[in-house]
Amino acid sequence: MIVTVTANPSLDRTIEVDRLRRGEVQRAQGDRVDPGGKGVNVSRALVANGRATRAVLISGGHAGTELLDLLAEADVPIIEVPVSQGVRSNLTIAEADGTVTKLNESGPVLRAEEIEELLDAAIAAPPNYALQTPSSSIDRPTAWIAGCGSLPPGVGADFYTDLVERAREAGAATVIDSSGAALAACLTARPDLVKPNVDELAEAARTPITTLGDAIAAAQLLREAGAGAVLASLGADGAILVAAEGVWHARAPLAGPVASTVGAGDAALAGFLAAGGRGPEALAAAVAWGTAAVSLPGSVMPGPEDIDLDAVEITSDPDAAHVLSSN
Repeated sequence: MIVTVTANPSLDRTIEVDRLRRGEVQRAQGDRVDPGGKGVNVSRALVANGRATRAVLISGGHAGTELLDLLAEADVPIIEVPVSQGVRSNLTIAEADGTVTKLNESGPVLRAEEIEELLDAAIAAPPNYALQTPSSSIDRPTAWIAGCGSLPPGVGADFYTDLVERAREAGAATVIDSSGAALAACLTARPDLVKPNVDELAEAARTPITTLGDAIAAAQLLREAGAGAVLASLGADGAILVAAEGVWHARAPLAGPVASTVGAGDAALAGFLAAGGRGPEALAAAVAWGTAAVSLPGSVMPGPEDIDLDAVEITSDPDAAHVLSSN
């Protein structure tokens, strides 16, 4: 069972244009509305591939109602925590050349009791905890709790720290996919896995990243700070997994043009957890799922027909001198 926790979900509208022209009236070439939030996307990807999941998230306002309706239509099992303020709405503008512009709202201000209810719901979500043996090791995960995304106003940076500590007591393995102060703070609780992108990795490690070797060294710094393993997505350069068992790099060629990068990292995390949450096989799945996601519009999550594991190239001896394409 993979439980996702999204403290700041969203209703995501994507508008497609040939090219964004500031100050002009333009006609959209396409648009769609999807349920959003990193944890929500992870659960959506898991459901699309027939994997067991539960999405724990806050709900409130008109956008929150539409968000829950969309998740119900997608057959995503949800555990909602009603809050007094409305869930945020986000806008993505996707241009024909692959350029993506995102306008994200901050989200609702949560009260202390609402934060506590969200944490309680997350720990209560997986079944049969009483039969499990608590473990802080990634070697024997009986359930995963994934804390994903930014935190809304009123939620302290220690939210994921509390989540990791409570999950460990309950017997679950934990992964945190966040950034900034929330990512830095959770390391003290020693999560089993963290999943930054390359920019978040550089920020957390406080070091510039221009090469694959830089990324691996930065991931090692996060492990020294408390992370059990680091799965870092590198955009067009694939992803790396840095763990006690070893270091691997994986990448896959794009089968077609990039339609949208929104949610690709979330699909990658879903693939990693679906494949067991450790080792090169899980890394290969992460890259295959993430690569499939970028060929789909908006934040559509890939299904089995979109995912090509055979296309993934993986190595246990990464070329440290390789310059990342983002530089």
